[in-house]
Amino acid sequence: MILDSLQNAAKYYGLHPNFKKAFDYINENNIENLEEGAFEIGEGLKLIVIVGQGNTKEEAVKGFECHDKNIDIQISIKGPETFAWKPREKCVNPNGDYSDEKDVRFFHDAPDTFFEMQEKQFAILFPEDVHTAMIGEGILKKIVIKVKI
Repeated sequence: MILDSLQNAAKYYGLHPNFKKAFDYINENNIENLEEGAFEIGEGLKLIVIVGQGNTKEEAVKGFECHDKNIDIQISIKGPETFAWKPREKCVNPNGDYSDEKDVRFFHDAPDTFFEMQEKQFAILFPEDVHTAMIGEGILKKIVIKVKI
């Protein structure tokens, strides 16, 4: 997992061929005004804009998840937003089977840590990162960019 500010995004371009394209899209658009929904923004790149009520930690960890085929770049637009995290190799209590269609695997395990992401900060979550987000108060707005591996 990587946590940083958008101004430092260029440091991570070399980690995946589509990271530069993903962050270029963010830099070339007014992210505060993006409408809620899911959009293809390039080959192997899907943008999801989420607006919703923040959850409690207890409610959010019911969606403790990871992905096999995609890397998440999650960007806070209106926050702060708290995340829960645990390395996948430490998760031992699956919550159902892997969904190939949705590229998601859920766990009942408790997170190792919680961290807060401020507006215009991002987290890069790899398949090894079990995570959940949208923890906070009031209305939160975020972007998730799915980067196909």
